[in-house]
Amino acid sequence: MTAENASDSRLPERALPGDALPERALPGTALRLTELGFGAASLGNLYRETSDVDARAAVDRAWERGIRSFDTAPHYGLGLSERRLGAALADRPRDEYVLSTKVGRLLVPNENPQGQDPDFVVPDTLRRQWDFSRDGILRSIEQSLERLGTDHVDIVYAHDPDQFDEKAAWQAAETLTELRDQGVIGARGVGTNDAGQLAALFEADAIDVAMLAGRYTLLEREAALPALEAAVTHGKAVVAVAVFNSGLLATDRPAPDARYDYGPVPPELRARTVALAELCEAHGVTLPQAAIAFPLAHPAVVDVTLGMRTAEQVDRNADLYAAAVPPELWAALLSRLE
Repeated sequence: MTAENASDSRLPERALPGDALPERALPGTALRLTELGFGAASLGNLYRETSDVDARAAVDRAWERGIRSFDTAPHYGLGLSERRLGAALADRPRDEYVLSTKVGRLLVPNENPQGQDPDFVVPDTLRRQWDFSRDGILRSIEQSLERLGTDHVDIVYAHDPDQFDEKAAWQAAETLTELRDQGVIGARGVGTNDAGQLAALFEADAIDVAMLAGRYTLLEREAALPALEAAVTHGKAVVAVAVFNSGLLATDRPAPDARYDYGPVPPELRARTVALAELCEAHGVTLPQAAIAFPLAHPAVVDVTLGMRTAEQVDRNADLYAAAVPPELWAALLSRLE
């Protein structure tokens, strides 16, 4: 697929399946995302191995529970996540789900393999090469389509451009805009842990959606507010990920070995988390239930995507999402977040 022949590859209209979870429209596009999304990093053997059987069962259960938004990336397991997700979705109607992947880390042969990738339990026969150029993005999408076994992806995110160069997001946005305008993709976005550039990108109509990790949660929100406000003002959207802040908010009370943003939990942050958990409990809600519901209460947020490794994790996440959170909890929580 290239931009030159993209006009022959228009995206089909998307059906609205009756058994899906509640959906929210992605402003300015034809896409609708289920409020709960499936994050497929663990399908790439993130930190530990996931069996083919468990990976397939997780996707199957997600479909049974009404999830119709699925996110992956070449980075996840050096393509393994894309291959597994594509195989698991192969027999599903393509117009009944939203599929997103990412660009910016191009997979190329590894001239000096050490045996295993440092973050994913996969052979390191490939390596990641930063590349947000037009050619790199086109090559990355072509490779992703082959691994996924599909003829199109609905959303393409520039993956962590801030970790490479401050201009990378803008460079990628030019190519992604071209592809969106030609109908090759349905929406262009940025996936990042840093909300710093997002308001400007929204204001310039450079992207349609941001996948924002860990910056709009029960424990952290100030840095994300300008981006969320800009999204509402300019008709854009945010997909919230890492809403458990690396696990600290994933249990009813902080676990002894809980992590925050992939590191140790400072004592004062643990104490604040316990106080939030007690406040949630006083309103008949658990901490992880509130952690999922909190981002969805903001008008800019169209989806919360959670990592899911097994069918059991899918069930737990879907049950947490489905819990009713009383509106009066938010005023009490916000007073603690000020």
